[in-house]
Amino acid sequence: MNRQFSSRALALAACATSLVAIPVDASQGGEQNELRRDRRAHKVRPTREIEQLVLPQMSGMQYLGPEYDPTAMTYRLKFIRNGRVVFVDVDAQSGAIIGRW
Repeated sequence: MNRQFSSRALALAACATSLVAIPVDASQGGEQNELRRDRRAHKVRPTREIEQLVLPQMSGMQYLGPEYDPTAMTYRLKFIRNGRVVFVDVDAQSGAIIGRW
């Protein structure tokens, strides 16, 4: 019993160590870094500004949050009402709603 416990503990420790050792490449960026870059270059409006334009039009819905698509230069705002998720795509430059489903 004691030997079985120590074998499991050793295996668990080995797994935990291998997970911690995975390097993270900060140069890959991601949507947050792309958004920061585009904001600094004044290519897109701030997320808060987009939210101020769209949220008043979505009465009765709970706001879940935004996503930014750097390729399309759009924000996708997510809402939910009665268990149904609604997506609103917004042009990041103009703030115009370009799609809703």
